[in-house]
Amino acid sequence: MSTPPSLPGDQTYDGLLVQADLPAGWHLANRFPGERPDDASGAIDALLGYDDQTVVGEDRQAQLDSEQNETIDGRWRYIEHTATATRVFIRLQRQLLAIPEEIRITGVVYLPWRPGDPITSQLLRELPTARIEAAINKRLFAMTRTSAITGGKIELPSGRKVAERDLLKPLRDPKQTPDFYELVALQHGQLTVSGDANPSATMADLSGVALSTAQGWVAKARARGLLPPGRRGRAG
Repeated sequence: MSTPPSLPGDQTYDGLLVQADLPAGWHLANRFPGERPDDASGAIDALLGYDDQTVVGEDRQAQLDSEQNETIDGRWRYIEHTATATRVFIRLQRQLLAIPEEIRITGVVYLPWRPGDPITSQLLRELPTARIEAAINKRLFAMTRTSAITGGKIELPSGRKVAERDLLKPLRDPKQTPDFYELVALQHGQLTVSGDANPSATMADLSGVALSTAQGWVAKARARGLLPPGRRGRAG
């Protein structure tokens, strides 16, 4: 967790977060706070109770082999809100079991520009976590998804091929469509990467079905391991 950056203190050394991933009004500081020459993620994890430094040996391997995404190897990055000078740490973590693999924000720490100033609800709403996640995932994993496409098409388990541009077409009868839940997962993933806050609702609209029907499709795709577990308290 304390791997030295290629440039001392450079927050972009591992490519996990770059300025282009942040919406207008947010700034990625070039250096870690305190002019640190190393990545402080391990120290922050330990302070806040993520503390994967204590997970070693068989326990660490068990987490890596688990069917659930664990807290190990997250990275904290320091960003600033230009208008208010609010300082924010976000924790980025690879979700290795997601299809496709993705980065999610698994922790947020707010600090006012002037120590002791209040953090208002408006400041909390200023951080567009979904848009940041979507930008990172589009940049990091678009090439990974494309590499799985032959001749511009994705090959499904049945051998049938579908063009990536067709992933947002209406989904048909699950009982009569080969690879139906693979298509559900791909459509859901496409919408999520594009920043859709409620992909299940969009899927319902695309296919002309009730929201509960689309939610049932997504739940079955998750049960089959085609999508990662849903995030508690988040739509879609």
